[in-house]
Amino acid sequence: GSLFLVFIIMMPFGRKIFDFVAVPLTRFTPSGELQSIGAVKPLTVIISLTFYLALFVAMPVVLYQLWAFVAPGLYRKEKSFAFPLLASSIVLFYSGLAFAYYVVFPLIFGFVAVFTPDMVEWKPDIGEYVSFIMMVALVFGLAFETPIATMLLVMTGLTTPEKLGQARPYVFLGAFVVGMLLTPPDVISQTMLAIPVYLLFELGIIMSKIFKSPPVK
Repeated sequence: GSLFLVFIIMMPFGRKIFDFVAVPLTRFTPSGELQSIGAVKPLTVIISLTFYLALFVAMPVVLYQLWAFVAPGLYRKEKSFAFPLLASSIVLFYSGLAFAYYVVFPLIFGFVAVFTPDMVEWKPDIGEYVSFIMMVALVFGLAFETPIATMLLVMTGLTTPEKLGQARPYVFLGAFVVGMLLTPPDVISQTMLAIPVYLLFELGIIMSKIFKSPPVK
């Protein structure tokens, strides 16, 4: 319900939303424009983009529902941290989106622009562009939840900060594997995902040590 409501509110601003989302790419294309291959693709792309962004805007509700599912299994003292952790998870998700938009996308498209031959007119299709950035943005938004996921593993008793610390080499390697699997096949986006994930994992260990509580109901 909340997702549909946000979508309806945002839809009239679909064109302006697209203009904003297209900036990381159009600043590097020679003409400053994109192209549309298809009679109705401009409309379908605007609708798809607005829907995805409505999902991102409604993410706090999704995260709250997740917390409502996990909370009954937590100890009393741990439940007192529920709101701070929920707020942190929302901030981290949007931080991941901002990191993708302001850091990752300019690096990727700037890199592509440098290596595009002069005889090639680089004018990407709007459909492919929206699909690409929505996928990458969602991956980064979820990846930035790593500290919260780490804390939940500790708080629910599935592991300990000490065991997580011992797993550092495997997590470091796994972060690059995840970056390779979830991002486009370029070194920049893979590295830009892997390094923050590992650093956020370390942050999660520190946070779990701080908020770890004794098993008292």
